[in-house]
Amino acid sequence: MKTDLSYLREMSGGNKDLIREMISIFNAQVKEFTQDMDNHLAKKEYELLGKLAHKAKSSISIMGLDDLAKELKKLENLAREGRETDKYAGIISRFKQETQTAVEELNGVLQEIDNYF
Repeated sequence: MKTDLSYLREMSGGNKDLIREMISIFNAQVKEFTQDMDNHLAKKEYELLGKLAHKAKSSISIMGLDDLAKELKKLENLAREGRETDKYAGIISRFKQETQTAVEELNGVLQEIDNYF
């Protein structure tokens, strides 16, 4: 699995309703983050892109996507300073791919939540 829900399990105390809610919020946020990242990149709104990467990093970390969180931290730092703009699209592409996989996994968790927690 791409995701590691141990932090979510610990943070929620194993509360299945809270876990369901957090997964649902994550799924909705991913769609919003993806659209906003694309828009900020297209408009060259790099400072806003950096702020969004910071916000997304928190959600990503909760779901245990630590490598992707590190990439978002990199994007955050680069974009806030407008440096190495040629790397932004690649990081955003990786974000899209990994979060799509994560959403699919998490939807499976929602369907089988009693087996996971």
